[in-house]
Amino acid sequence: MVQHLVPPRQFETATLDSYRPDRDYPSQGGAVAAIRNFAHVFSSKGGGGLFSRRKAPVELPGVYLDGGFGVGKTHLLAALWHLAPGRKYFGTFIEYTALVGALGYAGAVAQLKGATLVCIDEFELDDPGDTRLMSRLLSELVASGSRIAATSNTPPNALGEGRFAAQDFLREIDALAARFTTLRIDGLDYRRRDMEGHATTTSVSDFGAALDQLSGVVTVDGFDTVIRLLSTGHPSRYVRMVDGVDAIALTDVHPLSNQTDALRLVAFVDRLYDAQVRILATGTPIDQVFDEDMLSGGYRKKYLRAASRLIALTAGQV
Repeated sequence: MVQHLVPPRQFETATLDSYRPDRDYPSQGGAVAAIRNFAHVFSSKGGGGLFSRRKAPVELPGVYLDGGFGVGKTHLLAALWHLAPGRKYFGTFIEYTALVGALGYAGAVAQLKGATLVCIDEFELDDPGDTRLMSRLLSELVASGSRIAATSNTPPNALGEGRFAAQDFLREIDALAARFTTLRIDGLDYRRRDMEGHATTTSVSDFGAALDQLSGVVTVDGFDTVIRLLSTGHPSRYVRMVDGVDAIALTDVHPLSNQTDALRLVAFVDRLYDAQVRILATGTPIDQVFDEDMLSGGYRKKYLRAASRLIALTAGQV
């Protein structure tokens, strides 16, 4: 599990220079500069002549990237990870809580303690118990000298408005809040800059021919079969389900009526997107499987992010 705590395939080569800021939103360029400044400690050698030494500015050990989906928070997080030397970790909130579950709290602390940098993507704010657990864990890591970087999902009832995320994140990690610099990143979903409409769907009559066009390791399953499979394991295990897979084909896609199933699908889509797994599907356009009640509820932001990623994956934007 620890060996898998690295940036996903999509961000294996992410750098600050390869981040594509939207000029209409200056905060994106500002975030790049702020991350570069946060990372300078990794390359700073200190020292200087006996009479040229100056007192170094106080550096906060944590940085939190606040913003809506599709503004490049994960790209910036991965770019920061690549800049850090030595032992470092990158994972989603779910992966870290699964690590604690597997090793126990003391075992997880022992494994992560002393790392140069710990990156937490998609810090969950909708599970108070796990959030407190992670806050305690991060406190111990900061005490050991580790620097922390995080992004988060907007909590329930925030209705997708990124500006609510920062205050909730800092409240939930109250013991650590003063140790974090918050970077607000405004902007539109970059995946929609060049794409409009819904996810691409394939007719039943064209499915076979389209399947033949896919290369690499391809799986073929009914949509309901996949939904049932997702219910048999913790979302932290979804990353193993897509390991080594290049494309998945889903038949008979249809709207979901159960929010638990929908949230499991969201977690699965995140792992598909991280691994850049192409999707071929028949039936309802797969970005439209979340009904209006879901889209107007507390998990709105998660569903909209998943829909955006599904559009990209079915369009071959991988």
